[in-house]
Amino acid sequence: AAHGTDLRGGTGHEAVKVGHVPHLTAPARGPLCCDFVEAPSGRADAVPIEVAGLNKRFGNIQAVADLDFTVAPGRITGFLGPNGAGKTTTLRILLGLVKATSGTATIGGRRYQELEHPLRRVGAVLEATSFHPARRARDHLRMCAIAAAIETARVDEVLELVGLGDSGQRRVGAYSLGMRQRLGLATALLGDPPVLILDEPANGLDPQGIAWLREFLRYLAGQGHTVLISSHLLAEMAQTVDDVVIIAGGRARASGPLSGLIGQVHLAMRIRTPEADRLQGVMAAAHWKVRRLAHDLVLVEGVPADQLGPVLARGQIVIYEMVNQSTDLESVFLSLTGPDIPVPTSAPSAPGAPRVAG
Repeated sequence: AAHGTDLRGGTGHEAVKVGHVPHLTAPARGPLCCDFVEAPSGRADAVPIEVAGLNKRFGNIQAVADLDFTVAPGRITGFLGPNGAGKTTTLRILLGLVKATSGTATIGGRRYQELEHPLRRVGAVLEATSFHPARRARDHLRMCAIAAAIETARVDEVLELVGLGDSGQRRVGAYSLGMRQRLGLATALLGDPPVLILDEPANGLDPQGIAWLREFLRYLAGQGHTVLISSHLLAEMAQTVDDVVIIAGGRARASGPLSGLIGQVHLAMRIRTPEADRLQGVMAAAHWKVRRLAHDLVLVEGVPADQLGPVLARGQIVIYEMVNQSTDLESVFLSLTGPDIPVPTSAPSAPGAPRVAG
């Protein structure tokens, strides 16, 4: 659900009233424009997301196991894992929808249930299919704004911001999946929260919409927002995120800056030389792993160029070509979440029981 629609508003006991919310400005040149109006960078209310020692069991199913990670303000963190890895369960714990068995999942040091004015602190989208099909998009947003004591003028602003300015009067049942994704994002942005938690936000978007979303999230991070995003679109994540958390079987397999992770998981130099036999001998003497790819082509693994180059020079080996064998996010992901890593199955169905999801 677009959890930003939490109807408690503030504490749940206050009178509903309209209040001013500082807000982002809509794109300068139309709904799909990737140039966003500049605002002062940094947010005084920026806070991290912190998950520590998190565990969740559904009966005999360990959905999340000893999970630890931090999402820093001003950065986009990709939360990645195969289906059933525990991603959605973790997000639901963060948003107070599922109770952890042990450990903590906090936003600015507080559990979601402890936040005042939750819509102004956290914007979240978990799925895009929970809107009432007969309700107009603008009415849906007005209802959420009034319940959260946010000025209703914000409704048209967020519709423009997500590219639905001309479609606000349409009923949600006539929306495509991509349009519902945009409406979910608009709902999450109503209170201009410093933290965004998005589960598969690019589902249903066309290539132009995906490019727009990427630039929009980069803009938000540049303004100091804390952005946690779960997605299966690994190629797109590689162009979007700053940091990654990769989980499988409910456990963290890797976390940190994307660039550093790719470099640590696989480092290889492809070398073309007429002296492949002699090069292999030099590499073996240095106890480095080497593979013969062709009669004049070898692959040296686990050795950076600044270490490999001097050894080749001392050996006076003729080199025609030396290329850093690039590794993309997909290959890193597969190496960390391969078939040898057990993945929990869905919990048995029971009335009212939450579903274990990735």
